[in-house]
Amino acid sequence: MAKIFCVANQKGGVGKTTTAVNLAAGLAQLDQRVLLVDLDPQGNATMGAGINKAELTSSVYEVLLGLADIQGARKNSESGRFDVLPANRELAGAEVEMVELDNREKRLKDAIAAVDAEYDFVLIDCPPALSMLTLNGLCAAHGVIIPMQCEYYALEGLSDLVNTIKKVHAKLNTDLKIIGLLRVMFDPRMTLSQQVSAQLEQHFGDKVFKTIIPRNVRLAEAPSYGMPGVTFDPASKGAQAYIAFGAEMVQRIQSL
Repeated sequence: MAKIFCVANQKGGVGKTTTAVNLAAGLAQLDQRVLLVDLDPQGNATMGAGINKAELTSSVYEVLLGLADIQGARKNSESGRFDVLPANRELAGAEVEMVELDNREKRLKDAIAAVDAEYDFVLIDCPPALSMLTLNGLCAAHGVIIPMQCEYYALEGLSDLVNTIKKVHAKLNTDLKIIGLLRVMFDPRMTLSQQVSAQLEQHFGDKVFKTIIPRNVRLAEAPSYGMPGVTFDPASKGAQAYIAFGAEMVQRIQSL
């Protein structure tokens, strides 16, 4: 049975997609069977995994509306060695179309159940907003991975996200919990980064992952080549950090 995790943060530009794609590739290198679900209409995770979103015949949009199943819509990321349920701009229309559907918050959960046995991990890259798409991700998941930068505004957004997760847990998905907070784009030379990092450890304790992802230009360059940073430049500090994070994730779920 797959462990299903959302990579979520209501704040944009915090490295959600970079984390989802590189964690998927890092887990694949550890011989884990991984499905990456792109729930963002921008389709950045799809492109970052080396799949052309303009050429898709079916995507997560059709899956959510019941027009296709995951077996028919998924693609394989050759560079990352994991499967992808891709997305494109069509997904933006799903919000409106799903309003009329039965059980609309759990469409993704029901679709994943059909392929559950084929994977060890399912990672869901959520859009940077609390929308029907994000809600589908949270209802399908066992836990949430929260990537965040160590800066003041990130702390403000974090409290909103934690409250959202609590509400979803209470009303829609009692399995849902915060798996951990991942510090990303970390610059140890900045005093503020170190202060916020220390605050996170003090307040959230062992919910903060030990792995820290540094600010790294190679991770930023990789998507333009249609590759995860982990395979684009395996020797880079960013790639090494995500491989270490994959190992920490495997270890953490064994203790859940």
